[in-house]
Amino acid sequence: MDLVDRITVVTGAGSGIGRALAQRFAAKGARAVICTDLGADSAAETAAMIGDCASSCALDVADEQAIEQLVRDTEENIGGIDIFVSNAGYGQAGGLDLSTEVWQRMMNVHTWSHLAAARAVIPGMIKRGGGYLLNTASAAGLLTQMNSGPYAVSKHAAVAFAEWISINYGEQGIGVSVLCPQAVRTNIGGAATNKVDRNKPSQASGDGVLEPEFVADACIEAMHEGRFLVLPHPEVETYFQRKASDYDRWLGGMRRLKGRLE
Repeated sequence: MDLVDRITVVTGAGSGIGRALAQRFAAKGARAVICTDLGADSAAETAAMIGDCASSCALDVADEQAIEQLVRDTEENIGGIDIFVSNAGYGQAGGLDLSTEVWQRMMNVHTWSHLAAARAVIPGMIKRGGGYLLNTASAAGLLTQMNSGPYAVSKHAAVAFAEWISINYGEQGIGVSVLCPQAVRTNIGGAATNKVDRNKPSQASGDGVLEPEFVADACIEAMHEGRFLVLPHPEVETYFQRKASDYDRWLGGMRRLKGRLE
């Protein structure tokens, strides 16, 4: 995917990976970058950092009608959307103790928001000759998240949905990449991943926490190459292969790991 002169929407653009991606798209020559976030002020801050080609608005990605309205407004006032980045997300520890409503909210944000975006943009993209979806999932979508049932399930579903889109719409010009990182220095990780050591290399700290800018560059590279999986932590591929080759052994190993952590 050539990023020059493209109209791009980024959700969760108020900080972290979303902000870094919005900045990278602009630097690569995007015609317009629409920065959205649950917090209007943080989205506006990102747009201000980018400059004239950027605009911003508040968006709750759990609201399907709000996503549809955003797409309509963008296409009426700016032009057809070439790239839609479904990046917004949040963390929530817990499992069977959490209410169904809590599980549903995480599904809405991490899975159904991707569905809403795809429904809203893909028909127009096909008419215009193609487009690209970049969906943020997590290494949890390929492996698991031991301390959060809804996070693990919603991220697995996000990967599965991206696969389905790629299979069914790839021949119609729709590119899809799904981002599956481990720890990144963003708000979602809390204080532990927000502590920045400026003496560390820019791509990662000593504990493997990646900087958002490094992750954004990995996404841009994957989009240029048309790769489905974006794995800025290369060890995730190794873990994923081990899981696929011997599922029962992997499950046993995860149970032992959980015991050690507890």
